[in-house]
Amino acid sequence: MKVLVLGSTGFIGKNLVSRLENFTEWNGDIGHVFPAWPDHHFLSDAPLILSGASLSTGVDLRDYSQARDCIESFDPDLIYNLASHGGSLHYVKEKAADVIGDNIQMTINIYRALRETNKLDTKIIQPFSNCSYPGESSIQNESGWLNGDVHESIFSFGNSKRTIYYISKCYNMQYGINTVNLLLPNTYGPGDSTDPNHTHALNGMIIRMLQAKKAGDSEFVVWGTGTPVREWCYVDDFSKAMVLSNKFENMIEPINIGQTKGYSIAESAYLIKDACGFEGDIKFDTKYPDGAATKILDGGRLRENFNNFQFYDHQQGIINTVKYYEDKL
Repeated sequence: MKVLVLGSTGFIGKNLVSRLENFTEWNGDIGHVFPAWPDHHFLSDAPLILSGASLSTGVDLRDYSQARDCIESFDPDLIYNLASHGGSLHYVKEKAADVIGDNIQMTINIYRALRETNKLDTKIIQPFSNCSYPGESSIQNESGWLNGDVHESIFSFGNSKRTIYYISKCYNMQYGINTVNLLLPNTYGPGDSTDPNHTHALNGMIIRMLQAKKAGDSEFVVWGTGTPVREWCYVDDFSKAMVLSNKFENMIEPINIGQTKGYSIAESAYLIKDACGFEGDIKFDTKYPDGAATKILDGGRLRENFNNFQFYDHQQGIINTVKYYEDKL
C-alpha cells in the first residue's frame, strides 16, 4: 500500500509520519498489521510505502500543477490530507480571506488531480477541527454539525472545513472517490511551532507561560475570561485515530474523535503553571474574545466504531509538551 501524507512537515503531519513508519518494514517473523477496510489484513508481503509532501518540501498544493505532479508521480492508494492554513484566533481573523481561500483551493486541487489522473480508487482521510461546529453548540453531536453558523471568532477556518466536507461529498457522488472525514478537538502536544500566533491554542499558552517564567514575570495573562470549556486532543491520539480510520472504506459524514470531556481554559492554565513551575499569579484579560463557550465532542459514535480507544491523560500530555518547549525556547 502506497501512502501519501500531505502536510507531512506540519505539527500533525510529523507525528503521523512517525507512526506510519512503524508499518514500512517487515522482517518476516512477526505479523505486521495495518488497519484496512473491510477488516484488518496482514501486510507480511506488502509493507507500507510512505511519502510526504508540504510547502516546506517544495510542493505548493495551492498550485494545481504541483498538486497533480505530486499525486501522479507517487500514485498513492491512500492520501492523508493534513495540508492546512490556520493559526490562532487572532491570526485566522486577520488573514480570513487567505485562510479560507488556501484551504479550499488545496482541497479542490487534490480531488481534481485524482479525477484528472484517473486515480478514482485512491482514498482520502482528512480531519476537521471541531471549531467547524455551530458557535453556540455545547456537547457537539455529529447530527447537529451543520445546524448553525460557525462562531465569528473562527469563521474563516471553521467554514473552510465545512466546505472541504462538501467537496468530498460531491466528488464521491459524481466520481466515486472515497473519503473518511474525522472531527477532532483542538490538538496539543510536542512538535508544534514555537510561534504563539501560529501554534495551537494550548501549546500557545504553554509557550507564553514559559517565556513569562524565563523573564521573571510576576503574573501571567490568559487571553479572555478563562471560563470557556475545551476538549483537547493529544497529538498521539490524533495520529492514532488517523491510522485506525483506514479500516473504513468510505465515511463522508464525519465522526467525532472525542471523549465527551473538557477542561476550562483556567483549569488548563493552572495545570501548565504546575508543569512549568511558574511562580507568578494567573490573571485573565477580558479584552480578548473567548470564542465559543463550550466545545466538547460527543463520543458515542467513536465508542461504537473504535473499540477500546484509549485517550492520553491530559495532565501528562501537558507535562510532555512543557518539556518539549523547554528544550526549544
